[in-house]
Amino acid sequence: MSRCDSEKLAPQHKSAFFSFIKSLATFKGDLASLTAPPFLLSPQSIIEFSAYWAEQPCLFVAPSKEEDPEKRALLVLKWFLSTLRQQHNNKDENGKKKRMKPLNPFLGELFLGKWVDDCGTTNLVAEQVSHHPPITACNIWNDTHGVRLQGHVAPKAYFSTTVHIDRKGYSVLHLDKYDEDYLITMPKIHIEGIMTGSLCPELSGATYIRSSSGYTAKIDYSSKGWLSGKKNSFVATLFHDDKQNEPLYTAEGQWSGDFCMKKVATGEVVESFNVDSVPRTPLTVTPVEHQHPLESRRAWQNVADAIHRNDIFAVGHEKTKIENEQREMRKIEKVEGREFPRRYFTKAKQDLVAKSLTEGMKRHASMQGEMEGHHGVWMWDEQKYRRVENNRAQGIKSPMRTRFDSGIGGILLDPDLVESV
Repeated sequence: MSRCDSEKLAPQHKSAFFSFIKSLATFKGDLASLTAPPFLLSPQSIIEFSAYWAEQPCLFVAPSKEEDPEKRALLVLKWFLSTLRQQHNNKDENGKKKRMKPLNPFLGELFLGKWVDDCGTTNLVAEQVSHHPPITACNIWNDTHGVRLQGHVAPKAYFSTTVHIDRKGYSVLHLDKYDEDYLITMPKIHIEGIMTGSLCPELSGATYIRSSSGYTAKIDYSSKGWLSGKKNSFVATLFHDDKQNEPLYTAEGQWSGDFCMKKVATGEVVESFNVDSVPRTPLTVTPVEHQHPLESRRAWQNVADAIHRNDIFAVGHEKTKIENEQREMRKIEKVEGREFPRRYFTKAKQDLVAKSLTEGMKRHASMQGEMEGHHGVWMWDEQKYRRVENNRAQGIKSPMRTRFDSGIGGILLDPDLVESV
């Protein structure tokens, strides 16, 4: 029996799937550049994954309502754990198997939306700030409760007995009321069941959530073994930085289902939690026909439609069209000696908040690696955002050049993107 509790490949897809796996095993470099078989492709771009951070806004803003810094840190841990299921599980909320390979975002791709519920309005802006290497930056904020999350992630996929995905980058959660920051790193992913066609992702390694208030959570991930254990398992400890060997709380269970949090000193179960116990608030997105040409669902609409129709020829044709347009745009920029302007984010030399949260930590080497390397640091630019919003409020529309069929190339004349280089 497979360790992955998932559906197997349809018989008609097996030959193409194993040919694809063979190509993975001999490929050198980042697997993102490989084209997956159409039946594995998701109609969703990776940039939309940013939305998983705040699908349950009440959990996202809950730390802002807690006066005790120790309990705030525990609430941040609970919120983070609650975000993992939808992001990494191989089935959706209806129990239907997800397609495993999301679309690779193009440079400048946008995903905008908001959640409106009893917690007020929670806004999301995500932007693909780099294509080589791929880097997605996002900003999520709720002004009612003074909570915001800013970060960027740079995934790199490679093959070693199976597909592995390392994710450099980090996010910082800020609580206005307490002027408090939490630095968050992301777990590694590997795909299990790849040799049987029963695909499911698993998390591995350790990640941290470190607070400026002096508390740190460490989460260790493990998967089901051949003889024992459960899939999607984790054990987390919350401790004060002055006493790292004396955990205050533990959280243990499955990030895809149930877990419980205990107070170590007394053994008391503080809370037993199931990720489905809190309803997800639907994300509101502008109708496709009214979206900016760079917005993900409009840009990939023809590809997504072809995937839904299982039209492998149309999928290839539409994807190639966008990819060729992007290559042409990069050539033009190179000839003209300019760089594609980012709409909402700006590359910075360093992030002083994130840097300060790694300093002095005995285990800081485990987090410092997320701060360095090729991925760079991308910061939310409030001035850029305000300029775009002011133009929208004044009814200023971006003139679009019809250089390319998809309209993506039209951003060359977008006044919102004009800036000094």
